[in-house]
Amino acid sequence: MTYTYQQLRQFILNVCNSMGCSDEHANITADVLMAAELRNISSHGVSRLKDYVNLWQSKRINTKPEIKIIHETLSTALIDGDAALGMIAGESAMQLAIQKAQNVGTGWVAVRNSNHFSIAGYYAMMALKYDMIGICMTNANPLVAPTFSIDRLLGTNPIAVAIPAGKYPPFVADFATTPIARGKLDIMHKKGMQAPEGYVQDKTGKWSDDPNILTQGGAIVPLGGDYLHGSHKGYCLGAIVDIFSAIFSGANFGPFVPPSVAFLPVLENTEGIGTGHFLGAMRIDAFQKADEFTQQMDKWIETFKNAKAIEGQAKVIIPGEPEREWEQIRMRDGIPVLDKVVMDLHQIAIDLKIDKL
Repeated sequence: MTYTYQQLRQFILNVCNSMGCSDEHANITADVLMAAELRNISSHGVSRLKDYVNLWQSKRINTKPEIKIIHETLSTALIDGDAALGMIAGESAMQLAIQKAQNVGTGWVAVRNSNHFSIAGYYAMMALKYDMIGICMTNANPLVAPTFSIDRLLGTNPIAVAIPAGKYPPFVADFATTPIARGKLDIMHKKGMQAPEGYVQDKTGKWSDDPNILTQGGAIVPLGGDYLHGSHKGYCLGAIVDIFSAIFSGANFGPFVPPSVAFLPVLENTEGIGTGHFLGAMRIDAFQKADEFTQQMDKWIETFKNAKAIEGQAKVIIPGEPEREWEQIRMRDGIPVLDKVVMDLHQIAIDLKIDKL
């Protein structure tokens, strides 16, 4: 099925309001999830509503949070998300990081007691309109086995960086520290596809092509796949995200991060509070004149755009380009939603007594 931007956005608003969210929080949630849909990251869009509703029904998401600053300096802060939807905690933290950067050049905010917040790129891109570089990372529930292990100790732990340019659109990198995110495996399973080699392993550590292998004790592998192809580097990236997001903030780290689905239990003995994020904003003119920086960014982009492509490839891609192209396509042609996801959304509408899509 294909829906317009407004149809999906209104459905999200109806769901959030039925869960008890304020209009402000419902709009923030809708903005983030629809950004994911437009940018062709549907694994982090409306398909996540089922998880959020189930977590709310299990009293693991608080739709009336009191987000508090626990500790701060001129350039840093720690905030407690009060078990809010991750979008609310993430947006609040990035706004605070931007405010601090406006005052002193850079701002860094760690978050604890939060939940899944959809795409990290959304928060990094918030800094762009202020002529700032935005950085965002988050840990996630443990589905990833470190190199040489069969134990699931890390999340897919994404990193996002948004950098403004001059005449060109901004550079936006938003990527998991694994070959694939859990949500994309779920979409792959719903489509009846097989997982490519180097994405997941079974419970004994052998390669698997089953995108549903996580339900059978398997694991996602770090970026790189195996040691020979650099999985130890992906493991390092995931570990860095976990430390910045959890050890800085006092959130749960590694295997103690609470699952982002309600059917998995929360560990009784944890090492922190909720899921953790780490966000930052850097004012360009804290380092050099903003126009000089953006001119150099334009030259950087031109250099890479003009790189000779491998035969059969159209061009070298600048991070952020494919997502911007998808935004235009989906705003014009509508947003496709898998039939199985539509069925989930219809069930949500029935349960919450709201209008179906």
